[in-house]
Amino acid sequence: MREIQLPVSDEIVRSLKVGDAVALTGVMVTGRDAVHKWLSETFIKRTRPPQGDDLTVYEALKPLLNGGVIYHCGPVVAGLATKEYRFVAAGPTTSIREEGYQGDVMRHFNLRGVIGKGGMGGKTLKACQEVPGMYLHAIGGAASYIAQTVKRVLGVYKLEFGVPEAIWVIEVKEFPVVVTMDAHGGSLHAEVDQKSKSALQNLLTL
Repeated sequence: MREIQLPVSDEIVRSLKVGDAVALTGVMVTGRDAVHKWLSETFIKRTRPPQGDDLTVYEALKPLLNGGVIYHCGPVVAGLATKEYRFVAAGPTTSIREEGYQGDVMRHFNLRGVIGKGGMGGKTLKACQEVPGMYLHAIGGAASYIAQTVKRVLGVYKLEFGVPEAIWVIEVKEFPVVVTMDAHGGSLHAEVDQKSKSALQNLLTL
């Protein structure tokens, strides 16, 4: 397993290929449906004006996402009453839900990595080639184990979205993932999809 420090450089991203096992150490942020919709509408497509603390959060996120990664995760968090936050469970969310937003978010923020489960589609794969970036597959069903790699919760934004949908800023150590979409156009998910369709077609013609 290759150890990678966050943020990630172009050179490191381009050196990684589909199938590479990686252990991430550094600072990352979580973001799911509400976050991607908010980023897209407010700052990328600008179909809604900034409201409340939107601009303050945007400025805080820019250095975190530049060269960084976003984790599709709706964590279970302890310490909400005292604000002494601790991740109890931190499993990946199905990523394809963000396919309509992800490529634009990657380009806008120079985002180098997206973590989740299940893979993403052609729009995100194209952005991975352009930025460059990569999709990193986390272990589904291992939420408690992954939470153990979260050493500190550094902060939270947009808690009004709800705990699972908020933007959590976390420090991780040796967070385990596998590259399944790379900056060279490789996609394990597209490969599996194609092989599955071929196998199905063969069965239908028997």
